[in-house]
Amino acid sequence: MDEKEQSLKEKVRKLPTSSGVYVMKDKLGSVIYIGKAKNLRQRVRSYFMPSYRNRVNPKIVSLTKCIADLEFHTTRDEQSALVLESQLIKKWKPRYNTLEKDNKNFLLLRVEMFRPLPRFTFDRNKREDNSLYFGPYLDTKALRSALQEIKKNFGILLSDAKPKQNDDGLWILYDDARSEISKFPNVVSKEEYAERVEKALDYLRGKDKERIEELRKKMLEASAEEKFELAGKFRDLIFAIEETRKGNARANQDVDISRTSPRIAMLALDSLKKTLQMEKEPRSIECFDISHISGSFCVASCVHFDDGEPAKNKYVHFKIKSFIGNDDYRAMEEVVGRRYRRLVDEGKPLPDLILIDGGKGQVFSAMKAFDSAGIKPPTLAGLAEKEEIIITENFEEKKLSRRHEGLKLLQRVRDEAHRFANSFNASLRSKKIRESILDDISGLGEKRKNALLKYFGSIAKIKSATIEELRKVEGVGFETACVIRDFLDANFPPEK
Repeated sequence: MDEKEQSLKEKVRKLPTSSGVYVMKDKLGSVIYIGKAKNLRQRVRSYFMPSYRNRVNPKIVSLTKCIADLEFHTTRDEQSALVLESQLIKKWKPRYNTLEKDNKNFLLLRVEMFRPLPRFTFDRNKREDNSLYFGPYLDTKALRSALQEIKKNFGILLSDAKPKQNDDGLWILYDDARSEISKFPNVVSKEEYAERVEKALDYLRGKDKERIEELRKKMLEASAEEKFELAGKFRDLIFAIEETRKGNARANQDVDISRTSPRIAMLALDSLKKTLQMEKEPRSIECFDISHISGSFCVASCVHFDDGEPAKNKYVHFKIKSFIGNDDYRAMEEVVGRRYRRLVDEGKPLPDLILIDGGKGQVFSAMKAFDSAGIKPPTLAGLAEKEEIIITENFEEKKLSRRHEGLKLLQRVRDEAHRFANSFNASLRSKKIRESILDDISGLGEKRKNALLKYFGSIAKIKSATIEELRKVEGVGFETACVIRDFLDANFPPEK
């Protein structure tokens, strides 16, 4: 037995017995297989037992011969391991995983906050529409059962509802209130319904623990009275609600999959050197991404990777200063120019490779920034997201295999820049809410300010909104809309 094989078997012996996901790699550090397990040590150890190899198909035999290293991630339970396994397979696309080719996603609970009256519905993909998402959920039957219970206990709308507004500005939730909402009024104001939604959201987040205890008490009482069918219904309902909350916990499970092994990182850097015809490997890479909401809160990120690994102490974010509005090209030109003029002025080295999130237009803008600053750029390339095509500084297109390690590294760098830009954007929006002119409007709390900015996207659009348009925002009734409009008219009269 050689030293590497001995080291691998030692790793297997030290694996925990908890549930989790195991990641198998070949001698180059490439991920070749990802699996889940209720007991990590027992499951992984089986791959190295001769009796197991003799019972399985040739694919597993071939896999075991290629395993040179492994790593693992523990999870709260077996269901969480299933979700994490799916996420990692979609990220790495290992050649021995064949069951995820349909790219099927687990069910999500979607709360459509963009609607005047938010509905609770289902989806399999997250959308950029200001909805709230809970999940993913593995037991869809339990989720549907829990959602029916939430509707009954909080009087909220589900996906099949089509509420109507009457002449008094109130909302009629269902056509047949007796069969749909029972103990809750079917005709409500927007503000009253918003309170129901908040209580339902608290329930989903696990803040309302009393209701679960109430159901447990009813289950035990029914069992003591030998009403076993009724007790079984309470038991199933408790299970459904707990599964719903577990889905929310799984959504918050954080595993860093942006990192890779040193060997595979060096292989990726060498492949990028050849692909981009560089003189040396791009040991230092910086990537830029622009983030905004319809031109408002426009910001940019610059992330830095050394030897294929994120160097978070070198990350930088930018607020766009030269203009207001929606222009990704101008924004890219501004931040690239600011970043490298400063490095040159401070006598600091430029990175070996600059990656731009975008296509030819963004790459041209970045090159224009160097030209305006009189700085000779290092190697520069763009990564167009839909087709994952590399755009060189000469505007040539290079389409690499999805398994190309260099492309995988660029994708990780780009995704990290995207995450960092979006997190800064969200932070800026939150801060803007507190500092905006809306603070001076009497009786306008944080929730309504947040809702106004989400709905309109900018203070400028709020200033021009009519009373009827303001009333479309969650939590803003007729009186509040009039107060907002009167304040804006008094302090920001229309230009003549």
